[in-house]
Amino acid sequence: MLAGCGDDTGAGGTPTSAPTRAPSSAAPTGEVFPVTVTRTGGFAGFDDRVVIGKDGVASVSQRAKDPVRCKLDPSLLTTLTTALEQVDWAAVGSTKPTFRHPDDLIVAVSAGGGTARIEEPKLKPLMAPVSKLLTEATVPPGKLCKPV
Repeated sequence: MLAGCGDDTGAGGTPTSAPTRAPSSAAPTGEVFPVTVTRTGGFAGFDDRVVIGKDGVASVSQRAKDPVRCKLDPSLLTTLTTALEQVDWAAVGSTKPTFRHPDDLIVAVSAGGGTARIEEPKLKPLMAPVSKLLTEATVPPGKLCKPV
């Protein structure tokens, strides 16, 4: 804890240093879960939805298949959680992504009160873990997501 007199202003009231406080806009781990990843549209007609709880248990729904529940591999969950914590969810907004053209493939992430397409620059930290989630965790038998 710091204490002191005065302020950070120099002559004329101009600040002499930047604030040292860390930004508080990123949601702590517990506040971003549950996380929902959706993949819709595209040439193949995807309709996938993965809902992940704080405990790493995921509910996976895919078109024409029965929903399954599985537990994410701890390394994938850690990577995903770290990436989620790097996103300023308050700044992301909550506009549901819409199709831009026929056969548009929308991969969207909803967490911490925000929703956006994965290519949104604010979601850049999530590109790799979400791609891994959709390609390796949701494909039966699910290398990175074991049935519960």
